[in-house]
Amino acid sequence: MVISDETRSKIDAEIGNFPQRRGALLPALHLVHKDHGYVSTDVAKELAEIFEINPIDVMEVVSFYNLFYDRPQPRHHAHVCTNLPCSLRGARSLLRRLESHFGVRAGEATPDGKLVLGHEECLGACAYAPMMRVDDTYFEDLDFEKAKTILDGLE
Repeated sequence: MVISDETRSKIDAEIGNFPQRRGALLPALHLVHKDHGYVSTDVAKELAEIFEINPIDVMEVVSFYNLFYDRPQPRHHAHVCTNLPCSLRGARSLLRRLESHFGVRAGEATPDGKLVLGHEECLGACAYAPMMRVDDTYFEDLDFEKAKTILDGLE
């Protein structure tokens, strides 16, 4: 059993909040993701048993959302918004400079495994562009120095 008893109890409680069992799959994914940092095939199999679905159905949900991962991840994720308003205010240039600073391309992890740098289409704060999401925290009105300071300060 990969899912802890404590997490399983929380999943069972979530299932009770929905008229159909499968409605609790998304909250369950958040719970196991919090415990493991990603959804492994073993976790997907256990969730499939709990929800009486196929493991591929679980993995389809995991692959649909950009907040779930199907393999181990670096400690931090930084995503620069590259949608049109942010791009017009320098986001693509900012991303290229960050790639150069860390010696990686968007989508790659730094050699120390501390950070993966990427881009997203919209982070929803066009008036404060360019912006970046680091893990669950949003930073607005960035330039290279501000972004570099934020990312260099990650532990």
